[in-house]
Amino acid sequence: MKGKFFSAKNMAYLAVLLALVIVLQVFASVIPVGGAQLNFSLIPIVLGAVLLGPAGGAFLGCACGIVVLIQVITLPSNPFYAVIWTYAPVITTLTCIVKTTVAGLCAGLLYRVIAKRNRIAAVFTASALVPVLNTALFIVGCLCMSGAISGHMEMNGMNIFVFILVGLVTFNFFIELALNLVIAPAIHRVVVLVEKGVAAGREPVPEESAQREPLPQDKEEEHDHLH
Repeated sequence: MKGKFFSAKNMAYLAVLLALVIVLQVFASVIPVGGAQLNFSLIPIVLGAVLLGPAGGAFLGCACGIVVLIQVITLPSNPFYAVIWTYAPVITTLTCIVKTTVAGLCAGLLYRVIAKRNRIAAVFTASALVPVLNTALFIVGCLCMSGAISGHMEMNGMNIFVFILVGLVTFNFFIELALNLVIAPAIHRVVVLVEKGVAAGREPVPEESAQREPLPQDKEEEHDHLH
């Protein structure tokens, strides 16, 4: 987005998207799928990366990671959360915060590069990149905690990599990817149309139309005045 990052419009966008990140992430926690939750908050992260650039995407991603970390700490009833926070708190903290922060940052950077040639393709690419990076970094984090996970969770005979893919990632990833590819570009399109409408409404009246031809009664008054 052109203009300074701390403009009034950008701050308004950031405030709304931050509220969405928090609300969606908190409410997503009531929809457990396996050992994790569907991350609907990736949608506003995508929008932040597209509308506000890498800084906006990274900020919203970091905010999302902090909310996730709070959920990990405060939801001990979730067995996966309980295990990773109890036995690997440092790696858990880094995983929660880094994965969405990096996803938002990279989505903003890639959008800027592709948007120079095709803005629509750039929006869809950013929409796909956020869940891909988020999931990839989550897998890396889980592999770094493999000892804690394999030693304290029931894995039904699966090795750690298969357990992460099947038990924690696969279903969530495809749902998140589909949601982002459908919802994020649609919302972005609405925002663009609203911005164009607002901009059109603020356009100044051309001087030619402002200087109208005198009405007949104006000409009569001018004639009477001359006489």
